[in-house]
Amino acid sequence: MAETSAILAWTLISECPIPEDVTDLLVSGEHAVAAYKTLRDSAIFTNKRLIVRDAQGITGKKVEIYSLPYSSINMWSTENAGKLDFNAEVELWTRAGHIKINLQKGMDIRKFDKLIAEALLK
Repeated sequence: MAETSAILAWTLISECPIPEDVTDLLVSGEHAVAAYKTLRDSAIFTNKRLIVRDAQGITGKKVEIYSLPYSSINMWSTENAGKLDFNAEVELWTRAGHIKINLQKGMDIRKFDKLIAEALLK
């Protein structure tokens, strides 16, 4: 298996509307719940998985899609931003490896924590 720790780190900037073209990625019975802006794209939470769209290259026309089924997440932790911190952090331990998600300061980490809990514990 390839080393994934350098690849699986994302920064979420703010909540955003769910992109219309995400419906092409969804399977029967799956629906989008929330979306967040990343540096160049978006991360979409569905009722079944986390989808991260990553545009690459100068033009951004090449897009890589990461799909993380909730069933592969074994554990997670959240850490709110302190007075001197620039962001909050979410860490996911999965069968694929360790994933780190940074949330820009001002985002509601507890809302994000509840989103993950509702996805994983249902």
